[in-house]
Amino acid sequence: MHWHTYHWTGAGADRGREAERRPTSPDFTASALPPMRTGDWLAKPASRISATFDDAEQAVTWMAAQYTGVRSALLSPEHIPLEDRLHTTLELLTRGVDAQWGEWLHGGRFITIGAICCPNRHVSHPCPVRRPSG
Repeated sequence: MHWHTYHWTGAGADRGREAERRPTSPDFTASALPPMRTGDWLAKPASRISATFDDAEQAVTWMAAQYTGVRSALLSPEHIPLEDRLHTTLELLTRGVDAQWGEWLHGGRFITIGAICCPNRHVSHPCPVRRPSG
């Protein structure tokens, strides 16, 4: 297993355009919006991948760096301490469960930071950058 990481920052209201956040939409692959289901990130073009890791701990470190970069712009104080968030995320990823964080930022903006397991247990999308073995 490996992990592809993704992030999106944009107007929070744009997330209401749910049709283009579903892979059944003709606008899905062209849309910058995050998908409704985490595993559907794998159906987006490979150019949307921020990084790929073979080690879950490295994926968590990447997520922490993205989060730290916007920490001062969070609309609300952190309800989940970063240390707890990191511990839980590492546990989830090593068990094959996607991790995605979403937070409101000042000015009505929203950020999504995710690490998606590949292969994925919830969706059957092929790996966007690696050929299947066999």
